[in-house]
Amino acid sequence: MHKQLLKIPLLILALFATSFVLRGEGVTVKNAASALLFAQPREIRMIFVGDIMLSRSIGRIMAERDDYRFPFASTTNLTLPADVAFANLENPISEGGIHSGSIYSFRANPRAVEGLRFAGFDVVSVANNHIWDYGKQAFLDTLSHLREGGIVAVGGGETFEEAHTPKVMNVRGTRIAFLAYTNLISPFLGRASSTPAVARFNDEVLQTDIQKAKAVADFIVVSFHWGDEYETAHNKEQERVAKLVIDAGAQLVVGHHPHVVQEIEAYRGGYILYSLGNFIFDQNFSEDTKRGLLVEVKIKDDKILSVTPTSIAFSDDFQPDLAK
Repeated sequence: MHKQLLKIPLLILALFATSFVLRGEGVTVKNAASALLFAQPREIRMIFVGDIMLSRSIGRIMAERDDYRFPFASTTNLTLPADVAFANLENPISEGGIHSGSIYSFRANPRAVEGLRFAGFDVVSVANNHIWDYGKQAFLDTLSHLREGGIVAVGGGETFEEAHTPKVMNVRGTRIAFLAYTNLISPFLGRASSTPAVARFNDEVLQTDIQKAKAVADFIVVSFHWGDEYETAHNKEQERVAKLVIDAGAQLVVGHHPHVVQEIEAYRGGYILYSLGNFIFDQNFSEDTKRGLLVEVKIKDDKILSVTPTSIAFSDDFQPDLAK
């Protein structure tokens, strides 16, 4: 509901637009009334950003200000109006759990969801190497807090099946499926028997999951937490896997984890965003880590119309804004 007033110019539509989640199917339906009123297909705007980490220095800044929207204040005008906004959530959201990661371990206050909602994020990947930093309970708390905030978590769940189930958003009649994966986390979290589970991948898993997504969606986005940290060029395995999933039926591959921007490549009618770099992260030790990409993807009739990257840089308070 937090986006509708910006997305619908007429009051009558704002009054009747709805937003709800069919929990059993993992399907979010947005602006159902406008889908009925506009029979002709219109272009859909999606926004993709990289890593969002709301712990450590950023968590302290938000707590000191008592303002959990602060990190998003300068870019909400870019993310909120989109039909779909996506990011990688690089921390659990919980006040509990047991420290299970390295010295570089993150855990955000549950109020951090306020900022994500304020900025209009609809879908976040929880398939990354920091989501288990505080163990099982914090991971389950994260899923709960996101669900209560109306934000779809992809790439993780209470079971293996849930972690691998495509989350499908219906935007004015176009069904957009999201899948997310990482192999940068312990294999015990990615087994078929894992409860809870984080989505790990191999070629067979990817092809199977994409086939399932094709049965319920018109457009498929696959997110990967992958690659080599601080490398501004993608590696051969990223390229191989990305092209495999597009060959299997996905249209868009979205990468993150290197903390720096990598290339964008067009391939067989689809696009590969190898790494979007940091969006909100307290890594100000280099120019590359202080920058990221915000990418607008427009689609119509189940095809990509345009891919437009915008450079983002963050301030000394780690607040992203348009790069100068």
